[in-house]
Amino acid sequence: MIIAVTRKIMAITAFLCLIFVASAQAGTPPFDKDAKPYRIYTSGKQITVKSTKDIKSVMVWTASGHRIVEERGLNAASYSFTVGINEKVFFLMLELQGDKRYTEKIGVR
Repeated sequence: MIIAVTRKIMAITAFLCLIFVASAQAGTPPFDKDAKPYRIYTSGKQITVKSTKDIKSVMVWTASGHRIVEERGLNAASYSFTVGINEKVFFLMLELQGDKRYTEKIGVR
């Protein structure tokens, strides 16, 4: 008799935990990685940024913190530059129309 009651309590507890976990995740939208309004293309040391909105500014720096590109007031849909140093990893900060900023890690060959 005690075993049957214990099983019922465990089943109810498991069911309530399942409902709580399922309802906590129902409101979160799925993460869409392709929702960025820009694309980054690399070809060797040539890097091109193309955007659906106007690009206001671009800043690129190395993994060690050295700034290699800083352009402000672009107001263009695309921007290209060539990396002149031997680094493999760069960070890009892009400011688009509407003061929205994006930061991304870029790898080049």
